[in-house]
Amino acid sequence: MSKAKKLKVIDLFSGVGGLSYGFAHDDNFEIVAANEILPNMAKAYSLNHPTAKVYAEDIKDFNAEKVEKDLGIKASEIDIIVGGPPCQAYSTVGKRLIDDPRGKLFQEYYRVLKEFNPKLFLFENVKGLLSMQGGELLKTIISLFESLGYKVQYKLLNAADYGAPQVRERVVIIGSKLKTDFEYPEPTHYNPEEKPDLFNKKLKPYLTLEEAISDLPFIKSNEESFEYSSKPQNDFQKFMRKNAPTKLMDHNSPNNNENLVKIMELLPDGGTPEDLPEELRPTSGFKNTYCRLWWKRPATTITRNLSTPSSSRCIHPKAPRPLTTREGARIQCFPDDYRFFGSRGDRNLQIGNAVPTFLSNAVAKAILENFKSENAI
Repeated sequence: MSKAKKLKVIDLFSGVGGLSYGFAHDDNFEIVAANEILPNMAKAYSLNHPTAKVYAEDIKDFNAEKVEKDLGIKASEIDIIVGGPPCQAYSTVGKRLIDDPRGKLFQEYYRVLKEFNPKLFLFENVKGLLSMQGGELLKTIISLFESLGYKVQYKLLNAADYGAPQVRERVVIIGSKLKTDFEYPEPTHYNPEEKPDLFNKKLKPYLTLEEAISDLPFIKSNEESFEYSSKPQNDFQKFMRKNAPTKLMDHNSPNNNENLVKIMELLPDGGTPEDLPEELRPTSGFKNTYCRLWWKRPATTITRNLSTPSSSRCIHPKAPRPLTTREGARIQCFPDDYRFFGSRGDRNLQIGNAVPTFLSNAVAKAILENFKSENAI
């Protein structure tokens, strides 16, 4: 395909670029612009997507006029818009306050869609969107998109079904003005702990945490190491290290206090505070905090607090410490050469808020097939 025929993409609320990844690594697409309000997040996006124009500003200030002026690209030339407005207001873990202004950013997404009128859009968010306001919020969002002439459909996708070493569910809304209906990607992996069926025989079992990070050096609390502990042990690790720098990045652990280290040492594989002696059980936190991950299973959904033991389950399956930034990046399927920016907290936020790149790969391929099916490229 010639460069002129590439499908032009804009990424809204881009974060560090997890959703962009599947489009940026396919020669059929060209990401021309991205919008991200957090400066360090926008900087990290720029480091990994240097050819895209990054607008580090409030979404309210982003518009078609700027893109036309800065890039010489008419609004009508944009084929696809992707993005996931901040999801804290929709999360089942958070307070789910509809009055949270972050819960209304879908209206800005709608405004940008109206200005550019792309052939297709992708809107992704957390599972909690399905139940917010008893499902009424989702109906409102879909109704807005349909008012622009889009055929709209949605589906809950699990990143583990597409090869990510993490159970992470995202609502993926697709709106299209193409004649051919969009078809969501078929899973490539299955949960071996569920009852098998004939269909599963065609799939690979879920990728485990062991398979994802076993080549990273074993470190304890307040330790660091930037040398791989072994050669790649499987195809996932080979892919993660394909263009990796000589030295491993971001593999250091925070200095946890002695009592917390003792608690983490006593937790069994997949353990919770209920597995601890009563006198050592934390007196605060939720049922999924101070919990150890499983070595032989995918990780549970990681968060921006992946290096904080009192956050959602994020304690390393074998070491008495929480995950490192690099381990979090592996779980989100960011290759080892992917760059993050800022403090440890900034980097973990960039990772924890992202869409796993393997999920974006799968959806981008499905979108490409949709365009190809009617010779739209």
